[in-house]
Amino acid sequence: MSRSPSSRCPPAATAAPEAAEPSAQPRPPVPPRRALAEPAAPPRALPDLSLERACLQPVCGVDEVGRGPWAGPVVAAAVTLDVAAIPEGLDDSKRLTAAKREMLYDALIPRARFGVGIATVAEIDEINILRASFLAMRRALDALGGSPAVALIDGKHLPPDLPCEGRAVIGGDGLALSIAAASVIAKVTRDRMMVALAGEFPGYGWENNMGYGTRAHQDGLARLGVTPHHRRTFRPIHNMLCEAK
Repeated sequence: MSRSPSSRCPPAATAAPEAAEPSAQPRPPVPPRRALAEPAAPPRALPDLSLERACLQPVCGVDEVGRGPWAGPVVAAAVTLDVAAIPEGLDDSKRLTAAKREMLYDALIPRARFGVGIATVAEIDEINILRASFLAMRRALDALGGSPAVALIDGKHLPPDLPCEGRAVIGGDGLALSIAAASVIAKVTRDRMMVALAGEFPGYGWENNMGYGTRAHQDGLARLGVTPHHRRTFRPIHNMLCEAK
């Protein structure tokens, strides 16, 4: 008997196993984006004597305070500094605390030559605040005694009829030490005047607001009315007087 071929099929060739894909490596975490830090602003330079040294000598600085208040005078100062005795920390009066201004004022008075000029509320109402400011500056220069060769004047306008050469310096109280000194003397002088007036006319907060149009000042006007020290040509006071008629 012939043997029949085996009914069993030979085993199929086994395909080579596919190479397993390498497992994906975990990606490192992406660090959060950090905002680029803005470069720090350079420290503001204090006023110095550069402008004074560029002028004929002697030179003085002139500044005024009190253009904006609703009450009280406008006050100006003219100052010639002793460059060997300039108090430390002298700066634009607006950048100083009240205590620092008082300290610098007390240091300046015996060391510097200065004059103070005042234009009254009546003069402000008669000739306007700009001309009254010029009048106060001219009076400060007259009170200084002896004409300086040059007056460095804070602002963009020069008063008329100056007794010497004048140079307008925009932002001068933050640039020239003599103007900074004038700003301190004018500010402290006027603040003391307003504190004294607050004792005579309480209720307006002048000892704190120095005559500016704060809420306390407005409330005082509503309750107590207008005083002789209010500037009648300034719109809030003018409107109140018109409404009272």
